[in-house]
Amino acid sequence: MYLIEQFRALAVPSSMVITQHSRKRFAERGIKIQDVCQAIQTGRVIEQYPNDYPFPSCLILGYSEEKAIHVCASIEDGIMYIITAYIPDPSKWEADLATRKEK
Repeated sequence: MYLIEQFRALAVPSSMVITQHSRKRFAERGIKIQDVCQAIQTGRVIEQYPNDYPFPSCLILGYSEEKAIHVCASIEDGIMYIITAYIPDPSKWEADLATRKEK
């Protein structure tokens, strides 16, 4: 189970692995690496995915420049892997942006 402090300690670009695919998605969504770092620094873990492969991961809700950002990430051997980041869709999330709406 991840704690937000583990991610905050690694929330600098030199400790992060971001795939080319993720970078492309960030650009499409108007999210910068600095936004991801700030969202982690201000955020909290809202979901845990212990069975994700190749490493367990979690979903973090944080803020950058007053916009909410969800960051899905994992940690292995002192490196943070950013799986994706996106602006949460209010049609899928409750007003707190931390609770999924029931289908």
